[in-house]
Amino acid sequence: MARDARRAAPAPAPAIARVRTVAFRGLETADVDVQVQLGAGLPSFTIVGLPDKSVAESRERVRATLAAMGLALPPRRVTVNLAPADLAKEGSHYDLPVALGLLVVMGILPADVTEDWTVLGELALDGAILPVSGVLAAAASAAAQGRGLVCPAACGGEAAWLAGEIRILAPASLIALINHVRGQQVLPQPEPGLAEEGGMHPDLREVKGQETAKRVLEIAAAGAHHLLMLGPPGAGKSMLAARLPGLLPPLDAGEVLEVGMIQSVGGRLREGRLSRRRPYRAPHHGASMAAMVGGGSHARPGEVSLAHKGVLFLDELPEFQRAVLEALRQPLETGEVTVARANVHATYPARFQLVAAMNPCRCGHLDNPALACPKAPRCAMDYQARISGPLLDRLDLQVEVPAVSAADLDLAAAREDSAAVAGRVAAVRSAQADRLAALGRPDLKTSAEADGEALEASAPLDQPARALLARAAEVLHLSARGYHRVIRVARTIADLDGRDTLGKPHVAEAIGLRRRPPGRA
Repeated sequence: MARDARRAAPAPAPAIARVRTVAFRGLETADVDVQVQLGAGLPSFTIVGLPDKSVAESRERVRATLAAMGLALPPRRVTVNLAPADLAKEGSHYDLPVALGLLVVMGILPADVTEDWTVLGELALDGAILPVSGVLAAAASAAAQGRGLVCPAACGGEAAWLAGEIRILAPASLIALINHVRGQQVLPQPEPGLAEEGGMHPDLREVKGQETAKRVLEIAAAGAHHLLMLGPPGAGKSMLAARLPGLLPPLDAGEVLEVGMIQSVGGRLREGRLSRRRPYRAPHHGASMAAMVGGGSHARPGEVSLAHKGVLFLDELPEFQRAVLEALRQPLETGEVTVARANVHATYPARFQLVAAMNPCRCGHLDNPALACPKAPRCAMDYQARISGPLLDRLDLQVEVPAVSAADLDLAAAREDSAAVAGRVAAVRSAQADRLAALGRPDLKTSAEADGEALEASAPLDQPARALLARAAEVLHLSARGYHRVIRVARTIADLDGRDTLGKPHVAEAIGLRRRPPGRA
């Protein structure tokens, strides 16, 4: 977008102005050509091209913005076409492209002002440019096409993460953008924004007792394994889950952009700032299907995608709707989720670590005769049967978390804190990533993601371990999925033990952490 004061006589305004913007389909974008025309006829302002309500209302925001700048629409027929016409348009980010197109056809801005730029932004009634969703995705699309990006000042920080690949203009208002084009003002270049850490994670030292559960939590963190904790109320299941993020290494640069892209499209980036912290999502058990896997009228990302590269904690697992839980099976297996609607198909990444907690029965006191309800143990079988076998088969670790005794609560805090465990976890994850990269799979980072030849090559078993696994598969009726998940967990346990080859103790521990919960038919 050139910044030169044109002193010569202005060229005649074109009959049609074209401004490039984008429509969002998941994390992907589709180019939209905003065509603005001033024609003969009674004064009117029409937007066509399958606009939704927020796009159709753009004409009122644009009209008010021009009025705030002392401009009035000419008494002619204004037609705005959003091409391609068969692609549904939604969102408020079409305001700024429409306004720029009008300024061009009115002769206020030169005709070539919008060449090689992608433009998006919402207009306030006073001419300010308000933040919109999806700026990071739009910036990536513009960079791939060699175009620059015009976006709101509040979103400049997220676009600036691609500053080495793209030209960025981030004005705070429409008049500031006009002054920049005319050479009367220079817009500063935005800086990449990084969110403040916002305090420390809860520390593992605060958990008293539960040594087995702490060990399993470390294994889960080291290999990104899915975990189910089963125990009575007050045993510390939620407390343990809340401390898992503090054991995980921060996101690397590529993962920051991946997570930031999802948050940007979902409208969840504050002041355009990205974060290196891994997401931690804990939806209520009343969450709907659309809230969990994504969807709704605008096909927004759901909790499984917002937890990408992080942790999804589901407390009171059997209380979730059965259909919602079954919808988790595909993303747990593939690492992505596809939202299909009549007019849109959107695919979002969903490579999350599932941590679930549940009571053994509805009353929660199956193992305490003094507190258990009269229906025990039949109630436990009915309650746990709400979790289907195929979903349980995808959970690598299934551990009992017993009630904590008064003696445990009276103990001093543990000597080992989250930082010490996080150091071991980081070392194991680094070793796993290096091993998989050496096998030609740099796209895989943890043993939980390894499959096929990569799993076989990265997890060699010695003969006693192989014999034990074969026997366990026969006795426990392990599925093929369960068989390979035992190997993945054993690989992580061996890494924590500093061993290259999986031995019998590693496989034995992995098998012991996969047993079916008690009371299950």
